[in-house]
Amino acid sequence: MFGTLILIAVVIILLLKMVKIVPEQEAWIIEQFGKYKKTLAAGLHLIVPVIERAAYKVDLREEVIDVPPQVCITNDNVQVTVDGILYIKVMDPEKAVYGIENYRFATSQLAQTTMRSEVGKIELDKTFSERDTINNAVVRSVDQASDPWGIKVTRYEIKNLDPTDSVREAMEQQMTAERDKRAEILESDGFKKAQINESKGAREESINFSKGERQKRINEADGEARAIEIQAEATAEGIRLIAEALSRPNGDKARKIRILNKYTQQLGKILESADTQVIPLEAAQVKSLLQTVIPAVTGKGGK
Repeated sequence: MFGTLILIAVVIILLLKMVKIVPEQEAWIIEQFGKYKKTLAAGLHLIVPVIERAAYKVDLREEVIDVPPQVCITNDNVQVTVDGILYIKVMDPEKAVYGIENYRFATSQLAQTTMRSEVGKIELDKTFSERDTINNAVVRSVDQASDPWGIKVTRYEIKNLDPTDSVREAMEQQMTAERDKRAEILESDGFKKAQINESKGAREESINFSKGERQKRINEADGEARAIEIQAEATAEGIRLIAEALSRPNGDKARKIRILNKYTQQLGKILESADTQVIPLEAAQVKSLLQTVIPAVTGKGGK
């Protein structure tokens, strides 16, 4: 009876050792007498105790490896400290176990080496703007080198990229000088545009003033021409009316009366303003003129 119990206990222990449950996203490497036998995926499996054993348990999930900081020298001989994060995933558990001793450490070291090489190809000013280019280059290089290990490098990200203190101070001075330069350029451009706008305004003002003066003179000339035209028309009309009046009966008498009136008016003005009064006509001439005019005024013939 006791021996039966022992036998049952041994069988139970053997069954427990035979049954293996592999969790999701894991792979177990089974060795038989120290030699690779097979790889167990997730699920329930049976192995032969003592003869077979689960030598390695490989995590198939994507892993994050912190790449330690390192000093790199750029193409223009400037030292910068670079560190990053590497993302890898085991694609072939057998190669990851037997292909290399420690694939995590190996990929980290390879990422550092590749980073130094890539940073050395570019200048300091471009290292900040070309991070994506550096990251892609590291991924390609490390992924190709780690393919025999059954490792897939999914991506690499630069976490920090720090120049030395002296370089940082020089960069700050350079940026300050660049900002001052841009400010001076903007100020000079503004002054230049202001001068151009001012000169354009003065030019437009001169053009408008000259156009105004020209139009003014044209209007004045048109006005003077119109005045002369109107005056000429009035004079012509007056001459026409005089001619019509002279051609009527007693027109010649009226002309003589008008001449006498104008003559006496002018003679009176001369006599009033002159200190010495001189009659420029002889008495006979005055008498003759009066004899000619008076009958014209009275309507009687002179004798």
